[in-house]
Amino acid sequence: MNAPYDGDRGQGSGGNPAGQVPPPHQPAPEPYQDPYLQDAYAPDPFQAQDLSAQDPVAEALYDRSAHPPPPSGTYQEPQPLYQQPPPSEYAPDPRVWAQTPPPEPEGPSRHLPYGDAAGTTQFTGVDDLVTRAGEKEPEPDAFAHLFRDQQASGHPAPAPEPVPATPAPPKKPAGRASGLLKSSAVMAAGTLVSRLTGFVRSLVITAALGAALLGDTFTVAYTLPTMIYILTVGGGLNSVFVPQLVRAMKNDDDGGEAYANRLLTLVMVALGSIVAIAVFAAPLLIQLMSDTIAGDPASNSVAVTFARYCLPTIFFMGIHVVMGQILNARGKFGAMMWTPVLNNIVMITTFGLFIWVYGTSAESQMGVQTIPPEGVRLLGIGTLLGLVVQALAMIPYLRETGFRFRPRFDWKGHGLGKTVKLAKWTVLFVLANQAGVLVVTQLATAAGEASGKQGAGFIAYTNAQLIWGMPQAIITVSVMAALLPRISRAAHDDDPGAVRDDISQGLRNSAVAIVPVSFAFLALGVPMSTLLFASTGQEAARGMGFILMAFGLGLIPYSVQYVVLRGFYAYEDTRTPFYNTVIVAGVNAGASALCYALLPAQWAVVGMGASYGLAYAVGVGVAWRRLKKRLGGDLDGSHVMRTYARLSLASVPAAIAGGAAAFGVMRGLGSGAGGSLVALVAGGAVLMGVFLVAAKRMRIAELNAMVGMVRGRLGR
Repeated sequence: MNAPYDGDRGQGSGGNPAGQVPPPHQPAPEPYQDPYLQDAYAPDPFQAQDLSAQDPVAEALYDRSAHPPPPSGTYQEPQPLYQQPPPSEYAPDPRVWAQTPPPEPEGPSRHLPYGDAAGTTQFTGVDDLVTRAGEKEPEPDAFAHLFRDQQASGHPAPAPEPVPATPAPPKKPAGRASGLLKSSAVMAAGTLVSRLTGFVRSLVITAALGAALLGDTFTVAYTLPTMIYILTVGGGLNSVFVPQLVRAMKNDDDGGEAYANRLLTLVMVALGSIVAIAVFAAPLLIQLMSDTIAGDPASNSVAVTFARYCLPTIFFMGIHVVMGQILNARGKFGAMMWTPVLNNIVMITTFGLFIWVYGTSAESQMGVQTIPPEGVRLLGIGTLLGLVVQALAMIPYLRETGFRFRPRFDWKGHGLGKTVKLAKWTVLFVLANQAGVLVVTQLATAAGEASGKQGAGFIAYTNAQLIWGMPQAIITVSVMAALLPRISRAAHDDDPGAVRDDISQGLRNSAVAIVPVSFAFLALGVPMSTLLFASTGQEAARGMGFILMAFGLGLIPYSVQYVVLRGFYAYEDTRTPFYNTVIVAGVNAGASALCYALLPAQWAVVGMGASYGLAYAVGVGVAWRRLKKRLGGDLDGSHVMRTYARLSLASVPAAIAGGAAAFGVMRGLGSGAGGSLVALVAGGAVLMGVFLVAAKRMRIAELNAMVGMVRGRLGR
């Protein structure tokens, strides 16, 4: 062992002999030549630790004298104090967002002082925790390596068998927002096609039967089954049973299939009984709908015959809705929106055959006295066949999801009683709503007959309302159909914050299109109607245009009311929507009666269209306060109101400019089909351009997001 260090080594016994001075030509030895002492004054005393040591206790007891010293020349002199270190090859660059990190050194890592190899260490970050939260990984076997070692020591391991190539795993579904957008897009596309074919159906019906008493007669008979269906089970099926189906799928062992079979069987039995009673009582129902039609023997006979062909459609409406709600609860939203297209196609074909045989209403001048029984039979059978095809088309979609219908009559003790109890208030809800519709039907048919003009009666009211309701059905209904199961789950989990956020999202997303479209109806209602209903004559078409303008702005509160009521349905609260609808129906009926009494017969139905929007504006105020209280006093009102206010401010100058452009074109080219088309295109282009410019200046976030999404889809 070498001698210990001596500061005067050159003069002690460990160096040159005592008393001998080194020659002048020999330089003095450099200090710190002892290899064990070269790091004694290093600034970091822990640099001498052995990074390969696994145990900190062994590190502390490490005997350096048992190891040879490091070779000479391996020590790097420390850099002078305050000197800038040399730039690293992997220095951070602020211009690069995601820079490639430097490679880890081979062997023990400087970041892992106990020898863990960076290449074999698994790091779990936030992205891994989020994206893999729902995956179930196999439990690791702590003794698997012992078994492998024993097998390897006994005999060589067999050659691994070739593993067949497995297909790539399917892509994981995107997040909540993209899933919602995808479902809404599928439903919006189906509803758009359904509404477009519905427009064609209305055009063909109006062209075949006209916009006078014969058209009103068929419209009343065709509307009667829908009213009875909604009054009996329709309201409950549309709103109450979705949360119940979702809950059954979540809690029942069979995924809710038995519950769905019981529900479908119960609805079939109930609707079959209702159809039998309604067909027998058809004359009384026609009189309840319209005294004007029932008071005329010819129109009453035609209406009763039409009604008895149409009333069996109640059964197939209910079957279609129950099947659609089962599919919605299982995450399949498209079938319920696409199958009505088949109904429209059948009816278009039926009325097309009628026109092919008898000609249009303008050509044949056909009325309730002159329509042949064969024509009534053709239209009645075609109308019934359309609903049959629509209902039966749902069966393949149900089979695709694995659902098999098996009639079940064990209704007691399986939750259907609770569902029926909840549906009781929904039935009262639609009863109040349909009471207002009944008043409007009576007044509109009477006003149309009293005016003696085309396009001033009930068929004009329903045609204008059909155009007006298209954006609601395409946008709001599609968005909320995808949101309703999610809102129901949040309400079941007692998460009012999630319910509030989803309702706010539904309101703001639908407002981006609903608000400007409502102003477009106000500005361009006349050219829309004169273009679509040109075959009925300019007088009838202009009358429908004025009714559509009166409906226009009421689309905003109507859409808001639809979204807000879904919040109550998610909490299985059907009593509050009932009371709210009583208010809406009362205001609608009272205001319509005032319009009928105070306005000239030609303009009475126009006033009824405005009364419809006024009633829903009152109802929104009541429903909003109640839902806000239900969710703890917070409904994201400031955010929602700011969005609607900005969209309305952007729509006002757009409607003024678009309406002026359309009016100028129609004055120059006339109000025929060609002039109406040019006016609608020019006015619509001006309205859209002004709206987009104004909305961009106001920085409406929802509109900017939608425009960005559309541009991204188009690849621009």
